[in-house]
Amino acid sequence: MDEFIITSEEITKSFSTVTKNRLTVLKGISLNVPKNKITVIFGASGAGKSTLLHILSGLDKPDSGRVEIEGTEIFSLSDEKLARFRNRNMGFVFQFHHLLPEFTAVENVIIPQIVFRNNFRKAKEKSLSLLKEMGLEERVNHKPAELSGGEQQRVALARALANDPEIIFADEPTGNLDTTNSNLIHSIFLKLRDDYRKTLVIVTHNQELMKLADYLVEMKDGKIIL
Repeated sequence: MDEFIITSEEITKSFSTVTKNRLTVLKGISLNVPKNKITVIFGASGAGKSTLLHILSGLDKPDSGRVEIEGTEIFSLSDEKLARFRNRNMGFVFQFHHLLPEFTAVENVIIPQIVFRNNFRKAKEKSLSLLKEMGLEERVNHKPAELSGGEQQRVALARALANDPEIIFADEPTGNLDTTNSNLIHSIFLKLRDDYRKTLVIVTHNQELMKLADYLVEMKDGKIIL
């Protein structure tokens, strides 16, 4: 029997359109995410996948419904406490790596640890170790513009792991990568699940990434259909 790390109930979300109408993107979604597994959310563009991911991770708030992560109802927290909760318990990887261009690879990985008030020396040691795990030990002092797309995404993944979060949320993490770099990211995801016991929640169109899933969640028109 799987233990659930995230439970969500009756999530709804709508947005105002340019014509002042309300567009309902999520229509009463309930989803439980099992711990130490890979859950992949897929479906056509506009199905609501990214919106759901953002709400499950507390990056956005629902119009109604609840999300509980390991016993904490995240939307009952103040904005400040929710931000701290995210920084401690979650890591994020997006299609576009969002690395800070003026900082080196190792500095980009150090920053979230300093935000978490970790000791700088220890933060640097951990960052170098994570980048080595990603096969980037020769690239630690390079800035993002000096790295390939695949290398940038691996730095982003190291940054996501910097505070040793329970959950990694990834939105189209291989969307901009070629097959070789995509496969490298896929192997890292499997290692995170199998060796580090992480929970991964991934939105993707990538068929190969979908094959790695322990659980597949298909969305259509704001609802879960699988």
